[in-house]
Formats: sequence, C-alpha cells, structure tokens
Amino acid sequence: MHGIIAERFRQGMRTSGWPARPASFPDRFRGRPSVDTSRCPDGCRDCAAACPTGAIDFATGAARLDLGKCLFCPLCVEACPAGALGYTTAPEMAVRCREDLLTTTGGLELAGALDAKMRSLFGRSLKLREVCAGSCNGCDQELVATGNVVFDLGRFGVQFVASPRHADGLVVTGPVTANMRHALLATYEAIPAPKIVIVVGACAISGGPFAGGPESNSGVGDLLPVDLFVPGCPPHPITILDGLLRLLGRLAGTPRAGTAPAP
Repeated sequence: MHGIIAERFRQGMRTSGWPARPASFPDRFRGRPSVDTSRCPDGCRDCAAACPTGAIDFATGAARLDLGKCLFCPLCVEACPAGALGYTTAPEMAVRCREDLLTTTGGLELAGALDAKMRSLFGRSLKLREVCAGSCNGCDQELVATGNVVFDLGRFGVQFVASPRHADGLVVTGPVTANMRHALLATYEAIPAPKIVIVVGACAISGGPFAGGPESNSGVGDLLPVDLFVPGCPPHPITILDGLLRLLGRLAGTPRAGTAPAP
C-alpha cells in the first residue's frame, strides 16, 4: 500500500492540462493534413489514385482533400512525388457542416457554437448516448478513452448515459450497417427534444471504406440531422473533446490555417 501511494505522488497529476495548456503530440502523430498545391506537378494525380476512399479529387483544378473520407493513412503522402501532402500535429478538426471538411490547404473552419438557447440547455451539463452503428470499434475505443483519467470528459460536465431517455444527444460511430439502421433511428427517436447529433470518424461521416456497400449506409448524414462532424480513423480523444467544447461554446479561438509539409 505504501508503495502504491508513493508511486501516485511520483506520477503527480495524470489529467491533461488541455485546454488551459496546449496538448503535445509526437512528430509521428497524424493530425490535420496539410496540402501545398503550389508543389503539385502539372497533370499529376498520383495521390488521388493511391487514396483508398476517394478522399482526394481535382474538382477545383487543384488537389482537394475531403477529411470526411480521409482514413489518415500515409498512402497519398507516399505517392506524391513532390511532397505536396503531409500531416501536421494539430488535433483540431471538428466542424459543424459537412462541406467544411473539404479543403485545398488543410485549413478548416472549425466548429462554431450552438445557438444561445441550446447552449443554455447543454452548456454546463451534456448527457450523450452512443450508438455503434457497425464500426470496427476504433472510434468507440477513443470515445471510451475520453472518460479516462488522462482526458477526463466529466470535468467538462459531459457524460455518456445508458438510456436514450436520459440523453441530450446522440453520438454515432460506424457507417450504419443494415442491421443497425433501425436501432439507430429508434435510439434517436427515444431521445427527448431538443437534441443534438454528433458523428465520429470517417465511417459515420461518409461510410469510410464501406461507402457504397450493399449492407451499409454511407454514413449518418442522409438519415439524421448532424450538428457536429469529428473526422478521423479514429479521431484522437483531444479531437473529440475539442469539437464538443467548441459546440458548447466552451472553447473559442481562431482556426489554424493549413501548414505546408516540411520539404
């Protein structure tokens, strides 16, 4: 017992100092991608050909990345001969509108707050019901991690609850498989109004690698009204928390512009 107490004193405070202090990540962390279209060779489409989910297109004439489809794999980075694509260590990526996940620079218009009435209801105490609608459980594990001693979701007044009757909103992971569609819609209907919907991960946003499959939907967007999109495969707990706090008006700040990858 004395050894356990001594070890806890040695470890000190285990809960992250974020958001009062910036979160730190190792260089290998794949945060918000960056795109430097000035480096793109004329006619080169190697990055788009390498992307397994079609997250890169050239509809605007330059490389455009859809973070709602992005799996944060390095295949496009490895395929680009000019180093036009890369990753930053910025975790902030959650947005309010699906279209805001389209970027030609890596910069994003980060999530704004709910309206005043919704903030007055949910700003200090938000209860969420989570539905795994056919995910691989990667996003679900990161959601679980938000409640551990390091990230401590409860310190922000946000909790996951067992019953939709006790919830203020719905968190969804997975592409919405055929056998989970009814369960998802029934859970949404059971949550009393007013309510919010948060989708977490590429599968819930766009279907991810399962988009267009015969036994799954291409995400939640055409089934439910979505208030917050949290991209990633899976997103880091700080990415999830950052989006939640921005939605509740508890976190503000100017979105970081896209940063070009190192040469």
